[in-house]
This record gives sequence, structure tokens and C-alpha cells, in this order.
Amino acid sequence: MYLRRLQLTDFRSWPHVDLDLDAGPTVFVGQNGRGKTNLLEAIGYLATLGSHRVSNDAPLVRHGCERALIRAAVVNGDREMTAELEISPGKTNRARVNRGQPTRPRDILGIVRTVLFAPEDLALVKGDPNERRRFLDDLLVQRAPRFAGVRSDYDKALRQRNALLKTSGKRRGGRKGSRDGEVDPYAASTLDVWDTQLAEAGAQLLAGRLDLVAELAPHTAAAYEGIAGHNPDRHAHIAYRASIGDAIPEGYGASGGKPADADTLTEVLLDALRASREADLERGVSLVGPHRDELALILGDAPAKGYASHGESWSFALALRLGSYELLRAEWGDPLLLLDDVFAELDQRRRARLAEVAVNAEQVLVTAAVDEDVPDELSGVRYRVVDGMVSRE
Repeated sequence: MYLRRLQLTDFRSWPHVDLDLDAGPTVFVGQNGRGKTNLLEAIGYLATLGSHRVSNDAPLVRHGCERALIRAAVVNGDREMTAELEISPGKTNRARVNRGQPTRPRDILGIVRTVLFAPEDLALVKGDPNERRRFLDDLLVQRAPRFAGVRSDYDKALRQRNALLKTSGKRRGGRKGSRDGEVDPYAASTLDVWDTQLAEAGAQLLAGRLDLVAELAPHTAAAYEGIAGHNPDRHAHIAYRASIGDAIPEGYGASGGKPADADTLTEVLLDALRASREADLERGVSLVGPHRDELALILGDAPAKGYASHGESWSFALALRLGSYELLRAEWGDPLLLLDDVFAELDQRRRARLAEVAVNAEQVLVTAAVDEDVPDELSGVRYRVVDGMVSRE
């Protein structure tokens, strides 16, 4: 897979850009703040419907404009497709495939598959659990686009259940006082409805994550050893830590274990939600479910967060991305490899390992502030980014 053409209109700092691209390495060189990262961010957005830099769409639209447009032509084998996405903050985004009728944005998922490595990836190791959940879910959607709908259904059910918990908890506390502090029957029955919807969507999401971690784990471990060298005392591995704990059936989420069954997990989640309802009402939030789960990153016997050195943290972040690349590659062929100003952050060993993978990718797009940051192996097509202009050398 490779991107043959990229067009942007009013995306971030770009009023308009139109690039013809080739397979193999392409490098964008320019001073910081000139828009290099915005190009890679747009491509990543087409692949995941999310940005690696911000959590909402508003910053993606150029200041003073109402919408942004991303259009790409993608070659996969002997087939070419176009994907177009119109981003309109505060309104409904729209997509087109092969210039057809407008459709839902998630209908373009799977046309472009990417693995993006950026300085922000250090947060995968050092940041909050939400960073690692998002990493899993973005990869999950790229493997199976239907999970975009599952995530949306889960988030909607979670918002509704939390809103009901908050209002019911206040009434129960006595300000509008139910007798003996009990939840009124209507609220209780409505909570039952949202429990069911949350459990059904949550079970699908949980099953997908568990299977993903089981398949990603060996790729990540191998990538880490390739980057950091063999050290039996600092072996890297990942594991899924569910908020429902030991209720997860044995073998789910383990390398070589059995595939997770969504029907079984629905019942497990329903039981957990019922058991947690009292505490949920007191806190006004849902305390169990995939939104409270964690991807554990472990070096030797200790969690990477808080115990890994700066260099080890970079190695683990890089291993997660390279593991993702190998996983997608095994299933779908080479995804686009996007390297956003990362070589300047890495020491010689990590630079060499990343370059070794990148040079064999069908297409790799690299950004750098200076030419010297780019390994010689990636000396392919080069663009200069200066004063809002992109010019091919």
C-alpha cells in the first residue's frame, strides 16, 4: 500500500497543498512550525478518524475557516481508491469513497492503514492509561473497521449511564430524597437498560482488545529485544488489565490462549455492573468496564512506567509501534509508515533499528528539521517545506 496523492484544503496551517507521492522513502525537511507534521497528521486521520496530537477536531481546521478537507489516492496492489474526508467542527463530518455520494466517516476506514511514530509516543509509556487505551483502540479499528461503530456505541451508552448515575445519586442522597435512600423504580429500570447496552458494546470492545493484545505481545517483545538487545532481566512484555479483574475467563488475552467470546463477556460485564451499582451511584460514574482498563507495559518484573529509564521508555514506545507495523503487515500487507521528527529523539542504536524496518516498507514518509537527522538509508525523494510551500528537490 502506498499513497499516490495527498490534497489538503484548510487543514491546520495549509490553505491548500497538492502532493504527488511515490512508493519508497519520502522526506519532508524544514524548520519546526512550518507544517511538516500537519501533513502526516492528515494521513493518520484518514486511517483512524483521530489525531495523534489533539482529542477534538476544532484545531484541525485552519483559523477562520469552517471546514477542512483531506483527499488521498491510495494504491493497494493493482487497485487504486480515493478517500475524501470533510471535517466540520460542531457539525457532522462527511466522507466520500471514489468520489461517490457522501457517507459516514467510518466508511472510509480500511482504505488507508498507517503506523505513525512521533515524539508524543513517549506518553504511551509515561502517560495516563487513556493513552494506552487509545493506542489499542486505534490499532483495533485499523485491523477491523467495524470497531469504530462499537467504540461509538460504547461511548454513547457510557455517557447516558453516567448522566443517569449522577442525577439518581443526587436524588438518592436526599436533596430530592427517595425513601431510605433507594433509587426510584424508574431510574433503576432505566439503569438496567443502560447496563445491558453498555455490557453488550463493552463486551465486543473488550473481546477485540484481549485478542489484539494476545497477538501483539510477541511482536512487541521481539521488537524491544531487537532495539535494546537481549537482556533476560529486562525482557519486555505487555498484558491486558481489566477493571473486572479475575472475572475474565482464563486464557483470554494471553499469547496462545483461546479467542475471547463476546457473549460470555457480556454476562461477565453485566454481573460486574450490577455488583458495582451501589458504588457507581455514590460516585456518579461507572467504575467498571473497558473505559477503566489498562494496557500494562512490563520490563522484567516491574512496570515500565516509573521504573524504565528514559532510553528504555523510548525503546518500549518504539517497540509498540514496530509491533503494530508487523501485525498489520502480516494481515494486510505493508501499511504506510509515518515517522514524524523521531530520528532526532533517538540514539544511534534505536535510529539504526528504525531505519532497518523503514527502508523495507512499501512507503515511508519522514519529517525532519535538518537533513542530518535522516539516516542515509532513507535518502529517497526529498521535499523542502519553507514559508507554507512544499517543493520537491
